[in-house]
Amino acid sequence: MATPIMRVALEPKHSMDLPDLVRGLKLLNQADACVQVMMQETGEHVIVTAGEVHLQKCLDDLRERYAKIDVVASAPIVPFRETVVVPPKVDMAHEIVENQNQKNEIEENPTGLLNVYTSNHLCCIKIRAEPLPIAVTNLLEKSTDILRALSEQKTENISDALERLTIEDSVSKNIRIAIDTFRSQLQEALGNSMDVSQIWAFGPRKCGPNILLNKIPNYTRSVWNPKDNVNDLTKYENSFMNGFQIATLAGPLCEEPMTGVCFVVEDWTVDVSQQISCDPYGPMSGQIMSAVKDGCRKAFQAQPQRLMAAMYSCSIQANAEILGKMYAVLGRRHGRVISSDMTHGSASTFNITALLPVIESFSFSAEIRKQTSGLASPQLVFSHWEVIDIDPFWVPNTDEELELFGEKADSGNRALNYMNAVRRRKGLSVEEKIVEFGEKQRTLSKNK
Repeated sequence: MATPIMRVALEPKHSMDLPDLVRGLKLLNQADACVQVMMQETGEHVIVTAGEVHLQKCLDDLRERYAKIDVVASAPIVPFRETVVVPPKVDMAHEIVENQNQKNEIEENPTGLLNVYTSNHLCCIKIRAEPLPIAVTNLLEKSTDILRALSEQKTENISDALERLTIEDSVSKNIRIAIDTFRSQLQEALGNSMDVSQIWAFGPRKCGPNILLNKIPNYTRSVWNPKDNVNDLTKYENSFMNGFQIATLAGPLCEEPMTGVCFVVEDWTVDVSQQISCDPYGPMSGQIMSAVKDGCRKAFQAQPQRLMAAMYSCSIQANAEILGKMYAVLGRRHGRVISSDMTHGSASTFNITALLPVIESFSFSAEIRKQTSGLASPQLVFSHWEVIDIDPFWVPNTDEELELFGEKADSGNRALNYMNAVRRRKGLSVEEKIVEFGEKQRTLSKNK
């Protein structure tokens, strides 16, 4: 079944029809197995569909069959993800990176370790960020249900709880087997780089593809055994976890969720002797939460940042004479062809499989049919998340980049354009020049 990826906020044209819209959304959710209907924290009624055609079909069903009212839909909202990558060894001009300034920055802080303090300077956190292997990220994304079950059992030691399970409790036995299998698979995917017993939490929402690693001396708490090693830091652990969950839910680039990031906590100290009150729900808990959130975002920004775009798998059957026009349409929308095989029993028909960003897929079917005179019709299915291999804050530095792109990089930065579009939609600040050139412009009448 297709994975829903395109999100739209709905509202009735007349506010008095809101109960009819809610009833219609419930009926649509029951009738269509592929659509997702939800209500966000902002109070908006949102539907998530598989694509542009599916979205139009859901809107028509709401207006004509289920709600029978005029519905106003917002512009389609395409999600992104934020991640960090290994420092690249090749620049945008495909030359080996030899910038002395970048080398000096790496030598000053080779691990990216940051010291973060609370506002009262009673708590110090040493944290750094590093990318997770692709196999680990894929495993975490597939094991969302297991991670959710794991977070529900954190109230007690898992090993103690599993010992009390009876043979008749088959559901709990299946959960135990699934958790054990997942832990062994995760350790195999991590290899020797990390120890699975040091994993402190998963995020966002306690079941996401990000990891919080605990390397604090004399504090061996983990997600597997939450009751081990209780000391003075334990009372503030919930605040620490909440800060991590908030940071991974909204990254620093454009407030989109993080993916494939591991935050390593090297040390955490709290000076309890100077506190007037040791209440874990007092002002100190909020300061720790803010410090962890800011520390995770700054550690994220200390590494090479990248946006991740949702990708469609595009299947097209076309004749040989229209392949050039079809490739031109894919190239304009930043798509790429993966395979092109000739159909068995035909001398001029090809089956083309391509990848296309979801953000570039609007009106793609209409354009490709128009350019090929209706001889090619694509079928789009959500495939995966892919890193956009361009730094959103990239500017030409080396001589080769300046020669190829110019001082202002007039060719444009695709990742920067996506990031600014999301920030504008969310009401965040965007760094852009209102006036590009300050010279005085002459009018046509004076030119005459």
